[in-house]
Amino acid sequence: MSYVERVLQPGEQIRHISSIHWIVYWAGVGVALLAAVAYWLSETQPLTRFWLYTACALALVAVALLVQEWYRWWITEIAVTNRRVIYKKGFIRRRTNEMNMHKIESVQVYQSILGRMLGYGTVTILGAGAGFETLRTIAGPIELRNSITGT
Repeated sequence: MSYVERVLQPGEQIRHISSIHWIVYWAGVGVALLAAVAYWLSETQPLTRFWLYTACALALVAVALLVQEWYRWWITEIAVTNRRVIYKKGFIRRRTNEMNMHKIESVQVYQSILGRMLGYGTVTILGAGAGFETLRTIAGPIELRNSITGT
């Protein structure tokens, strides 16, 4: 059972669930491709050991980047209910941020050109008295905004 499902109040219903976009894996995939090129060079070029060690080092970096981003995706929950917006981050040390719907003043969405083409962006929720944490590289930011502002 997810954190969001455990904290729902009686009569509260989930409107929208969002997550981090898959674009965050691109750095790890890029480094993995460089590792593949270095390995190919170790088979075809002089300095075989240099290219082989380079390929191994790049492969380790790629795995670390991919695992780090997967873990960030796994420990993050974003949900909009009919009463509030819930953001949870963390596994052992948990940090949550919740804002009641009647306290939300505006929702800002920023999307780059690539973000518009691939469907990700940054969402900032502004409320009465305090702001919500800025949510970066969120999948479907317009849908998230519409679920918050739509009543």
